[in-house]
Amino acid sequence: MEITEQYENNINNNIINNNINNININITIPALLDLTRTLAARYLEKFQYPWEALAGLKAFILSLGPELGEDYQEISPSVWAHRTAKIAPTAFLGAPCIIGPETEVRHCAFVRGSALVGQNCVIGNSVELKNVILFDRVQTPHYNYVGDSILGYRSHMGAGSITSNVKSDKTLVEVKAAPGLNINIARIPTGLKKFGAILGDYVEVGCNSVLNPGSVIGRHSNIYPVNCVRGVIPENSIVKTGGVIVPKRDA
Repeated sequence: MEITEQYENNINNNIINNNINNININITIPALLDLTRTLAARYLEKFQYPWEALAGLKAFILSLGPELGEDYQEISPSVWAHRTAKIAPTAFLGAPCIIGPETEVRHCAFVRGSALVGQNCVIGNSVELKNVILFDRVQTPHYNYVGDSILGYRSHMGAGSITSNVKSDKTLVEVKAAPGLNINIARIPTGLKKFGAILGDYVEVGCNSVLNPGSVIGRHSNIYPVNCVRGVIPENSIVKTGGVIVPKRDA
């Protein structure tokens, strides 16, 4: 993987005490996600890193559902949908899950459970969701698998793009810098066997791309189609064909 010399220098100049805590590579919850855009705000505020919320997500949804008020209906046991949500009769909603206002769940969508889906989202044809938080206005419209992941406000998964949530050797997932980024950061053990990806707000994932376990994509970054992504991608980046990472020109 290549990286422009200017971008490499910018990142190296911002490293602080070997931690991922500067403006370009900060992967804490406030740096990645606008908590005003999800019903999970009070839950996520308890954690430093977003993946720490995955283990207890099912219990949180079960506690939140009964508190949602009259605009939500429990359409089956532990499945709550807003009265304005549009749910295809062929969609499957597994418990527990919450479907937000004006969200569209299309033909043959498969929500396996432990899914908190926000307002004005799209869950498309043959999309599978499992143990996820989708912030408001997230789109997973065509043939996506999103498991053990959190997708930030207005993030978008292109057709056929997926999160891979288990390593091939079945070892625990670690978070680390993307290959080719010359930044000396420590690996962060997550303690999780299943962890797909975290997408910051406004991330665009191109068609048929794979986000490998432990991928963390910073806000406003774009991934070109048919890419294999792993590790931390700084905000305002473009991951081009073949894994070349460059800054956005307006960043």
